[in-house]
Amino acid sequence: LEPVRLRPGMYIGGTDDRALHHLFAEVIDNSMDEAVAGHASRIDVHLDAEGYLSVSDNGRGIPVGPHPKFKDKSALEVIMTELHSGGKFSSKAYETSGGLHGVGVSVVNALSDHLIAEVARDKTLYRQEFERGKPKGKLKKVGSVHNRRGTTIRFHADADIFGKKAAFKPAKLFAMSKAKAYLQPGVEIRWSCDPAKSDGKTPNEAVFHFPGGLADYLKGELGEKPTLTRELFAGKSKKQDGHGRVEWAVTWTPAGFGDDDSFLKSYCNTVPTPEGGTHVLGLRAAITKGLRAYADIANMGKKFSKVKPDDVMFGIGAVVSVFIKNPDFVGQTKDRLSTSEAARLVEDAVRDPFDHWLASSPKEANSLLEWAIERADERVKRRKARDVKRQSATKRLRLPGKLSDCSKKTPEGTEIFIVEGDSAGGTAKSARNRVTQAILPIRGKILNVESASMDKIMNNQEINDLSVALGVGLGKKFDPDDLRYERVIIMTDADVDGAHIAALLITFFYRYMKDMIDEGRLFMALPPLYKMTQGGKTEYARDEAHRIELMNTVFTGKSKVELGRFKGLGEMMSAQLKETTMDPSSRTLARITLDKDELPTTESLVETLMGKKSELRYAYIQEHAQFVEELDL
Repeated sequence: LEPVRLRPGMYIGGTDDRALHHLFAEVIDNSMDEAVAGHASRIDVHLDAEGYLSVSDNGRGIPVGPHPKFKDKSALEVIMTELHSGGKFSSKAYETSGGLHGVGVSVVNALSDHLIAEVARDKTLYRQEFERGKPKGKLKKVGSVHNRRGTTIRFHADADIFGKKAAFKPAKLFAMSKAKAYLQPGVEIRWSCDPAKSDGKTPNEAVFHFPGGLADYLKGELGEKPTLTRELFAGKSKKQDGHGRVEWAVTWTPAGFGDDDSFLKSYCNTVPTPEGGTHVLGLRAAITKGLRAYADIANMGKKFSKVKPDDVMFGIGAVVSVFIKNPDFVGQTKDRLSTSEAARLVEDAVRDPFDHWLASSPKEANSLLEWAIERADERVKRRKARDVKRQSATKRLRLPGKLSDCSKKTPEGTEIFIVEGDSAGGTAKSARNRVTQAILPIRGKILNVESASMDKIMNNQEINDLSVALGVGLGKKFDPDDLRYERVIIMTDADVDGAHIAALLITFFYRYMKDMIDEGRLFMALPPLYKMTQGGKTEYARDEAHRIELMNTVFTGKSKVELGRFKGLGEMMSAQLKETTMDPSSRTLARITLDKDELPTTESLVETLMGKKSELRYAYIQEHAQFVEELDL
């Protein structure tokens, strides 16, 4: 466990308040896995006066017999002190589980200055204590118990890791416990807090049990807010062998949810996924496609044609929970689900019930259609208003000093070239049409946003310059109607380094400005790699394959073909760059697109190739090495 204490951020995302409470999430996830599997019906959570947090369940209890690999240690000790030793790697232990990685409880042990594990199995109570991940002694048999079974983990977070002032917050523990109870209607969670640790606002005792599941959760969030439909759209799929199951609850409200217009919570195997993922994509697709199909039936298809998924999701209140085998999460903290099959599972589970729900309530279905169409109309009006005000707004913007802006004041017909390096930027400025073409040089390879923290992304100068130049925010703050240009064009050298820079930029746009790709406004310039001359004939080749094609089709004479290779955009004459890459009458652009049916696969691929897990890239390279025919070194 030494790597965990050395670099806790790799396992729990940091050492801040959120990471501290992630310890609780890891422990209660194990108890929830017992409940989901049908082996536990009750979980007790207690914060005592000394700051220790205890989580108990009435499940089967962690195994205490000799470990098959480490004969001198009990299974309990190995699970508590060895990474990847949990039983969840075996399909026999759990059909679905939130603690997939087998590192959760051992990480909690490593980051606690004191932890006590008690297990009641076969009418016998066992106990073992640990300090900073190391056992204080062997597993002890305490005595006989006749009315108790299950596991209790009592731990105290290490001040050396989280700081001396770090402490569990009752309000946060209370909310996390309550949310877990909604996800498994059959489980009862009992919360208690010693008065010495009370915050004065959170109840010191409570029992959570919600037979209505996610529908109860959503009703609690709605409170007295008015909804567009009388009934929630809620349901659950039947358990299918090998395909998982889905539960959902959905409604719409014009009142919004506090500071947000919408409320969307998602879970996988009872683990919250605050950044969404493929299961959310599936829910979004099912609802959008269902409303579009109903609009056609109701003769409103023409009006609905301008509606986008964001219009449909505006004002939504939704909770979706999936249970699947072997889920893939982004990072150990499991903030986003990346399992591609989850999107299809959710869409298939939700689509037919949603179609029936709409058909059974035509009045409410029409209200939803009108709501989505109104949102689309408002979006179009806002865009037109922004176009009118663009000239004065541009004057107020503090645009990056290295941006050479175009002179046209409305987005229509304009484009910005994101160029690799100041040298290439200088050539591009000379080659551009100053009325409609803007140039933004970037320095080298930008930050890989897929493996960087949000703080690092927000403090990165190149990303800030790019965001300001485009006139938009990032992530949820991004609105394609705010874009200052009609087209965004990535223009990098036609070599491996240029391809890498382009990949980093596309990853950034995919993750934080995806709607721009959906609208078909992101492009790749295709500058030539070779200049080919024979007599008075000159052609440009984009790459080696194109060069061979031109040799076989254009340069068929016997005279020698002069071949020149461009070292980069900055080495080209401005006239050459204009003719081959920037002039709309003679250039070729590649539009960056996303196949909506392949979004889960795309999500998984981005995570594999650009994410933090180097082992995924290594496996990908091994799997695809057979397709490499030639390396141009």
